[in-house]
Amino acid sequence: MDGIKKKQKIICDKYGAGFLESPVHLKVGISLNVKEGEQPIHGLRHFPTEDASGWFIWAGEYSDDPNFFQPLHIEHIEKWNSLILPFLGLEPGYRFLIAEDGNYIDVWEDLSLLDVID
Repeated sequence: MDGIKKKQKIICDKYGAGFLESPVHLKVGISLNVKEGEQPIHGLRHFPTEDASGWFIWAGEYSDDPNFFQPLHIEHIEKWNSLILPFLGLEPGYRFLIAEDGNYIDVWEDLSLLDVID
């Protein structure tokens, strides 16, 4: 996993983001179509909680369906889609988009992600 952390720090440096590790025992909210290989892949990060990394990841179109996101421990993400792991070190308030099997990548800051109401 040290190689992944190094790749995550490179991504953070490239896009001017701070690094905040996503430990493998924490969960993400992820849509099942990510596992099916649908693209583009979207990711956004809120503040982490006790058992969640703050990441929500989906492919294709977003859905408001309450069952759209499934909890998944980060240690299993590589089995779902290995393109995602290098982006999981981005600090809260960042988004990413991966398309064309990783040939198109965009990362940007979205401070509205930090305005979470309990």
